[in-house]
Amino acid sequence: MKTPRLKKLFSTFTVAVTATALLLGPLTTPVQAGSRIKDIANIEGIRENLLVGYGLVVGLDGTGDSLQNAPFTLQSLTAMLERLGVNTRDAGLNTENVAAVMVTANLPAFAAQGTRIDIAVSALGDSESLQGGTLLVTPLMGADNEVYAVAQGPVAIGGFTAQGDAAVVSRGVATSGRIASGAIVEREIQYALAEKRRARLALRNPDLTTARRVTQAINRFYGENIALASDPATVQLAMPANYDGNLVSLLTDIEQLVVEPDQIAKVVIDEDTGIIVMGQDVRVSTVAIAQGNLTIRVTETPVVSQPNPFSETGDTVVVPRTEIEVDEEDDRRLAVLKGGVSLQDLVDGLNSLGVGPRDMISILQSIKAAGALQAEIEVL
Repeated sequence: MKTPRLKKLFSTFTVAVTATALLLGPLTTPVQAGSRIKDIANIEGIRENLLVGYGLVVGLDGTGDSLQNAPFTLQSLTAMLERLGVNTRDAGLNTENVAAVMVTANLPAFAAQGTRIDIAVSALGDSESLQGGTLLVTPLMGADNEVYAVAQGPVAIGGFTAQGDAAVVSRGVATSGRIASGAIVEREIQYALAEKRRARLALRNPDLTTARRVTQAINRFYGENIALASDPATVQLAMPANYDGNLVSLLTDIEQLVVEPDQIAKVVIDEDTGIIVMGQDVRVSTVAIAQGNLTIRVTETPVVSQPNPFSETGDTVVVPRTEIEVDEEDDRRLAVLKGGVSLQDLVDGLNSLGVGPRDMISILQSIKAAGALQAEIEVL
């Protein structure tokens, strides 16, 4: 039997434990892996537009185009000076402080007139460096040949080149650079998003399962069927019947919903660099693997043979010495990978054979050819 004092202490302890469990409960609950819809899908109408222009960079320290080898630079320089009232058609220009460049930029969605955007500048002729140069006024056009922005400003490059009579040191690329906020938007692209009653979501990685999960998440959130997956890459949206906002408000709510994207089992291989990337759903059926290479190493160590001192006969000759080593890698064994192994088991099994990235590429392709790799191989 508990005394009143013990009952009071026991009750206090129970309340404290219960409160602690409530505090720790949410922290110990496993978090499901998921992504926001805004991170896996694009919204129709919200996109960038590509701009391009041709211009001149001046102020180079003798690292510009040679006008004899770059006639377009000479023509552009002559035309620019004529517009400024300077006639140089018969002057025989030979400056090396000017370079013809291509200017590129991305016009953000709904960019207002007067907004500044970043631009990239790349040499078009035989210029050695754009360091210290200034881009003159350059119109930037879209695919419809309309001017949407005008660029100008000092070029900042991330590389350099220094050379002497017997050595050259370079880092990065000195013939391309950027100008932060180097262009001003002059024309807006009109798109009345708020007035529309329908929209489309385009999945960045098309997949049937992901499209269905996105549709289910949206319909569950609004309590009615306003979303429909028309194909693996597209989800159609309609305005809810009793919705009191516009399409912008609707998309703002939708893009914050969390879904778990699905993907096919894929192995991506870059043969140039030896990089291999495997998805988590890659599986392998039971297969036996043996890997080994025959290595032959030939080493030449020539020896100079010459006659004895004060000898009247004999010549100094080079006598070849050849050493040949053959490594058949007899320590390699046949390994068995059991069916249904996970990605970690597959990697561990191949590593146990001492397989490097280059050989692993050939092994994965051979496993796929044997029908034992339950994944798609994509070679870059």
